[in-house]
Amino acid sequence: MIEKWQRLASKLLLDLRILKVLEVTASSKRGIAPHPFYVFDTVDWINVLPITSDGQVVFVKQYRHGSDEISLEIPGGMVDPGEAPEVAAARECLEESGFSASGLISLGALRPNPAIFNNFLHTFVAFDVQHAGEIQNTATEETELVLLDLEVLPQMMLDGEIDHALVVATIWRYFYARAHGLMPSDHRVDR
Repeated sequence: MIEKWQRLASKLLLDLRILKVLEVTASSKRGIAPHPFYVFDTVDWINVLPITSDGQVVFVKQYRHGSDEISLEIPGGMVDPGEAPEVAAARECLEESGFSASGLISLGALRPNPAIFNNFLHTFVAFDVQHAGEIQNTATEETELVLLDLEVLPQMMLDGEIDHALVVATIWRYFYARAHGLMPSDHRVDR
């Protein structure tokens, strides 16, 4: 039977503001000798699928340094210290898109990559979102608003037009919940 490994030591290698890189030395109870592993210690993240009353989904385009490409994503970001995930989701939606998301419904939490990250991604859907103002990017962000019909999203994900794995996971969770009657009936966007 697989058992949890024993952590013998943890050493901070790098503090990068949004994450810390740790070297964790661990051993297995089944006899694997102590070995160093690297862990990204970071705060939880959120993604929110904001849907307007006419079935449009609020997306943002933004440049991503890791891929060196423009990415098509739903609003998302970090949960601030002491902040509830649903509060972070509403805040990030408003900041990145200018749309107000109230009445958020949780689609559950995921581990972005448990091999190296220790955090969760909290996923939400918000119905009947309303345009409430201008985009409020920080000094290092640039986003462009894009509205897409909800029903085109599955094909866009399959075609690779939407390829951010955490965004894709959030959207598929919504479609699964909708298909299995797990969304409140007054919030179904069936066309």
